[in-house]
Formats: sequence, C-alpha cells, structure tokens
Amino acid sequence: MRFSALIKTLALIAAICAWETQAMATDGLITIKSSFGPEDTMKRLEAEVKAKGLTVFAHVDHAAGAAAVGMNLRPTDLIIFGNAKGGTPLMQQVQTIGIDLPLKALVWQDEAGMTWLSYNDPAYLAVRHGIGEPGKAVVAALSGALHAIAAKATAP
Repeated sequence: MRFSALIKTLALIAAICAWETQAMATDGLITIKSSFGPEDTMKRLEAEVKAKGLTVFAHVDHAAGAAAVGMNLRPTDLIIFGNAKGGTPLMQQVQTIGIDLPLKALVWQDEAGMTWLSYNDPAYLAVRHGIGEPGKAVVAALSGALHAIAAKATAP
C-alpha cells in the first residue's frame, strides 16, 4: 500500500514538473517554453503579431543595452505591439489600463539555455484595472489572440 502511494505521489510530482516546464503563470504573467532559440522565437513572434494585423511599435533588446554599459545579460528581448481598435475601448472604460497597453511580450533565455516567451494575461490586467462588463469581450478577444500568437511562435 505504501509503495503504490509513493508511486502515485511521484507521478503527480512528475506531471506538475512537466507542466511547469511547458507553461507557467504567476500573478498574471504567462510564460511558455519555446521550441526555438531566442532569435528565432522573436522572429516568429513578430511575424505572428503582424499576421494578426497588429502593429509593432518597438523592440527593446535588454541584452544589447546591458552590453552597451559593459554588463552581461542572457538574451532578453521585448516587443511592444497592439491595435488601437482593441486597446481604446478598454482605455475609454478605465484609462489606467493605458499603463499596461500596448501589449508586450518578452523572449528570454534562462540559465540552462532554454528559451521562454512571457506576456501579461489580459484577464489579469482587466481585474487589475477594474474593467467591467462592457470590456469583457475585448479582453477575451485579446486573451485568445495572445494565446494563439504565443503558441504559433513557440511550437514547432
């Protein structure tokens, strides 16, 4: 009996660990493991953002910034993107959400050399800023679009 309980516990721990290496969510931050390196992940991400009709406003290469001041940083690249048709209705309802818009996604490499894509969950942002019922459909659409973009950018 003890042996079967131990096996079940180990199986549960293994399942949790396997899930965590594929996707993590902490305080509104969704993080997905990429099947590609940082540069390819970012190229794929930008292509998917544009394919969805969104505008890329900026890239922030944090590693290049660190190198410019003589410091080392593993690949850490931020893309800022969005669409006024999606964000404006939310800002019309609660202007403070403008601090979290346009949308952002971070492609980064961990100590083990694994590449990850992280972004803020629009549903979390809606709660953070008190977006009410009129904005729920927009938030759901943003969540679905971001999930689809991230999945296509990170999966083979």
